[in-house]
Amino acid sequence: MTDRNSVSHLYAEVTRAAVIGLLVNLLLGIVKLVGGIIGNSFALIADAVNSIGDVVTTAVVLFALRVAQRPADAEHPYGHTRAEGIAASNVALLVTISAVYVGWEALRRITVQHDIPPAWALWIAGANVLIKEGLYQYKVRVGSRTGSASIIANAWDHRSDAFCSLAVLLGLGAIRLGGIRYIWADEAASLVVVAAIVWSGVQLFRSSASQLMDLQADSVFVDRIREVARSVAGVEEVETLWVRKSGLEFFADIHIEVAQHISVAEGHRIGHQVKDRLLDEFSSLRNVLVHLEPFPHTHGTARGPN
Repeated sequence: MTDRNSVSHLYAEVTRAAVIGLLVNLLLGIVKLVGGIIGNSFALIADAVNSIGDVVTTAVVLFALRVAQRPADAEHPYGHTRAEGIAASNVALLVTISAVYVGWEALRRITVQHDIPPAWALWIAGANVLIKEGLYQYKVRVGSRTGSASIIANAWDHRSDAFCSLAVLLGLGAIRLGGIRYIWADEAASLVVVAAIVWSGVQLFRSSASQLMDLQADSVFVDRIREVARSVAGVEEVETLWVRKSGLEFFADIHIEVAQHISVAEGHRIGHQVKDRLLDEFSSLRNVLVHLEPFPHTHGTARGPN
């Protein structure tokens, strides 16, 4: 049987990284929102909406991670691991819609004259660049260790936020240096932020929707599973291997070829050995369905990715 403690450790590490990101984004969102309102900078307000959107996204992902760890039941025999993908796709739509609204407000304000933002607004934007880049470095390491696509995507979202804050910093700097004639740079910077949010939202939706459609797992991971299965005594060849990602875990369907002359009981034993070996070797595999084929076997009857 697979080591569920190892899987729990994966969930715990991903959850810890998500909580840290949520708290930092919440603090940054509040600081930027207050700074944008007091300092009359719509670019900072737009960046605050970006951070608050990340808070909502992370909160939903955290809830989904809890649901995903629930054991299988009569209504959900395959478990609840798809909860993360369902949550992510819905949040992606929400974030994209909010970004479009902010973009509309920026376009409406771009010709309106307003006060020059104070110098301290630049410090807020500059600090945000450094903090977001630090979060990116931390989460990309966690995502690589755990194989969490959502955390890796979240890491790149932080880097995208860092570039957004850099755009805000440049826009505010242009206003401080050029004066009132560059006041439009504040709204222009906010439009850059909006474009980045929309891009991230679209990519998040595509990624989560792909997982819900049983996308084949990464080829390197699939090849590792195939090699381990081939190493089991009695396995002549791996005829078909499908591996689909579901949240942080995977489900595998494998067709192995065994000698034609062996008994059903012997083939059954080999099949169980393959399943047990794979579950022991790959803690992220939730279940493995093994199908036996006679060897030598005429290929072409199985359907799907190899």
